[in-house]
Amino acid sequence: MPFANFKFPEGTLDHARKEEIIHRTTAMFVEYFGEGARPHSMVLIEEVADGGWGRADETLTLEKMGLAAQAGTGRA
Repeated sequence: MPFANFKFPEGTLDHARKEEIIHRTTAMFVEYFGEGARPHSMVLIEEVADGGWGRADETLTLEKMGLAAQAGTGRA
């Protein structure tokens, strides 16, 4: 079963963007594994609370990334 797990900062994706990610990821699995993979493909999108993740030993926030004004718009 093909499986993808995406993690995004909370509030940066709207419903339409999540659907697009799910559809495009599933299409990629089908392209790679064949049409038989479609009914067994799983895509999980998780939203991580602001400040609940980090990179290179630094806690990241939407503000630090310059995204605070864009939160909730569907664009990250």
